[in-house]
Amino acid sequence: MKKIILTLFVFFISMLSSIAANVIPENISISNTNTFGVYQVGNSIVVYEEPDENSAIKQKIVWSKDNVIPQNLKKSDLFVLYLEKNDFALMAVTDEIEDWVEVIYNNSTGDKGWIKKDDPYKFNTWVNFYNMYGRKYGLKMLKGAPESVTYMYGSPDESAKKISTINNPELINLNFVRGNWMLVTVVDIDRTPKTGYIRWRSDDGIKYLFPDIK
Repeated sequence: MKKIILTLFVFFISMLSSIAANVIPENISISNTNTFGVYQVGNSIVVYEEPDENSAIKQKIVWSKDNVIPQNLKKSDLFVLYLEKNDFALMAVTDEIEDWVEVIYNNSTGDKGWIKKDDPYKFNTWVNFYNMYGRKYGLKMLKGAPESVTYMYGSPDESAKKISTINNPELINLNFVRGNWMLVTVVDIDRTPKTGYIRWRSDDGIKYLFPDIK
């Protein structure tokens, strides 16, 4: 009996920890390709069929640090980024008009719908997001990124001269974003800083780096 109780307790704790865990990208993913940017959401989300409060409601979502309703959704389904300590959550945006954003509310299925903005400043394009958080925290290379992402060029063009290669980066500092390219300063394992352009996303929106938010 004690073994059963202990097993249930461990299972319950593991379930809670998985629900409350941060959502921070570690691997390249096609879940959020061809997206426009991100929107910071509050703890209650109403997803509409159209950008109109009189249209059909597709989903009502209420979430907290410990729970998501409906329970079939996980934080990793809902969010591109979730930081538990700050209760900070971002959803991927596929379209934006005035007071509305179209978001992916299930990364596993690709389901999307419209939510009404409660603050226009909570929406950021990917470029703005990377400029804001990439400059602050630096960047990390996502697992599964192609080898070509480690090539550093003298200008944002794959036909440009390759000036260096990222080997075992201790630090990738973002200087600025230009289209699908970034100018970065890298401190590799040899501790010698080197600056050049790298490709941070593919033409179809697959991201190879992400702000190293801690």
